[in-house]
Amino acid sequence: MKIEQIYTGCLAEAAYYIESEGEAAIIDPLREVTPYLNKAEQNGATIKYIFETHFHADFVSGHIDLAEKSGATIVYGPTAKTTFKAHIATDGEQFKIGKLTLTALHTP
Repeated sequence: MKIEQIYTGCLAEAAYYIESEGEAAIIDPLREVTPYLNKAEQNGATIKYIFETHFHADFVSGHIDLAEKSGATIVYGPTAKTTFKAHIATDGEQFKIGKLTLTALHTP
């Protein structure tokens, strides 16, 4: 299993790359998605999920572009109202990434 923080100092924004057994998830991606795609390709992994912890007013997310380029599913919390294709997770819903299980916890 790999967990890597991808930090952008100028925005004080941290995204996360999580990988297990050839499957990956990105949490809160920045607009520029090439680093995530390159990392997955270098590791021989497929990006399965893109998790957004909330709608971001402080920076532009690359979730839609990343989903289009990787085929990954965008995941938002239960109160999200999206205008694009996304999976709306329920509290306690589980997501498999290789041998890893991530559990969605709704924290309103």
